[in-house]
Amino acid sequence: MPRIGYARVSTASQDLEIQKAKLNEAGCEIIRAETASGASMAGRTELETILEFLRTGDELVVHRLDRLGRSTRDVLNLVHELESRGASLRILDPEVTTAGPAGRMVVTVLGMVADMELQFIRERQRAGFEAAKGRGVYKGRRKQVDDTEIQKMAEAGAAKSQIARELGVSRMTVYRALEKGKSVI
Repeated sequence: MPRIGYARVSTASQDLEIQKAKLNEAGCEIIRAETASGASMAGRTELETILEFLRTGDELVVHRLDRLGRSTRDVLNLVHELESRGASLRILDPEVTTAGPAGRMVVTVLGMVADMELQFIRERQRAGFEAAKGRGVYKGRRKQVDDTEIQKMAEAGAAKSQIARELGVSRMTVYRALEKGKSVI
């Protein structure tokens, strides 16, 4: 049974080497890795490639279930797709496989835990942003374009959509800058 490994990190500052080493130890013949959010399956091209080429008897191997995804629904849909192709999923930590009857139940529970963990992460991020805003430390993303530059272009007769295109900002940014210019006058 061919074992195909999948490794994923969320950001470029994270390291894939530990996952790759574990997948090699587990006997994976092929290892695909990528940097992408686990919150959804969208944009996960390496995982999509693996799914395209899986055959009956193949086994998809991941170091931990959260590397596969943090959405219970996505994980269960993936397990269903693997089963429909005659393939299975093996999680190394903790050791679980969907090849046996109890495996699917364990994967469901682990998927729910990963989903909850994602919600906790988001709540902590939101709380951190609010606390930083309260201390005056976090004020949002820095402006890429100064409002006066937008106002000058508008005064010169440029259309709002043209200003947005030329400066690489949204039209809403242009409208806000122009609105601020009116309140100053």
